[in-house]
Amino acid sequence: MAFPFNIISNAPVLPRPSPGAHPRPDWLRVKFFGGERYQDLKRIMRTLDLHTVCESARCPNMGECWEHGTATFMILGDICTRACGFCAVPSGKPVGPPDEEEPFRVAEAVERLGLRYAVVTSVNRDDQPDGGAHIFARTIEEIRRRVPGCKVEVLIPDFRGDWNALDAVLAARPDILNHNTETVPRLYRQVRKGAVYERSLELLRRSKEAHPEVPTKTGLMLGLGEERDAGSRRAGYEHPDTGTVFAAHSRAFAYRSLRSPRRVRGIQNPRRDHGVQTRGSRSAGALLISRV
Repeated sequence: MAFPFNIISNAPVLPRPSPGAHPRPDWLRVKFFGGERYQDLKRIMRTLDLHTVCESARCPNMGECWEHGTATFMILGDICTRACGFCAVPSGKPVGPPDEEEPFRVAEAVERLGLRYAVVTSVNRDDQPDGGAHIFARTIEEIRRRVPGCKVEVLIPDFRGDWNALDAVLAARPDILNHNTETVPRLYRQVRKGAVYERSLELLRRSKEAHPEVPTKTGLMLGLGEERDAGSRRAGYEHPDTGTVFAAHSRAFAYRSLRSPRRVRGIQNPRRDHGVQTRGSRSAGALLISRV
């Protein structure tokens, strides 16, 4: 049935970049793998009601990683309490507390997938007293209990500077503690709303100081307008990872230039070039082995 009037939304119209504003070069185009292993992994995630950052952040490497049996689990739900300018993960107010049974399901998925290296990240849960730190700790413990010998890397939020929450995660002894600084201080207000650069550095410093045996890692995106030497400051992390960023959605903070893998290699050690990425989780297990 047709209506004799048009419904006009009061929502502001967000500007969209023109099609030719940032043409994507050939090296940014990736082959999508959708084979049997990809389908099996997807089926396990849906059956166990789990989320992956690969899907939520619309990572271009998802097909390749999943076909190789690699995925990054995203715990604490799929709604983030922050709205970072580069990220495609849905933001808003989560309904209810984190699922206390989620660590068991993640461990089951790790077992069913036969993983030797698991990467676990999360949305921000600023609505929770500990930011969800106890769920991180229990996830590490359950993976170790169910799959002895499996290495566990955690990519954690800043917990709003709650160092007791950080200690709770470290007490579970992850094999790698990762916290992404994402960009340089000058761009924080636009790129990482709700985050503080100095707080992220303090988290990495405290982690290394309290548990020097746990390697620390951070990720930095390139192409947002940073200068070559602006991100060189280090604060106790051993594995700085960089990758090229692109707009994950039409509302994303616009990149200033795309850094090709060749240009990334000119900035860092070639062994740390992970290609095109939105998170520092791609091929994480292989990278850890190569650095040992």
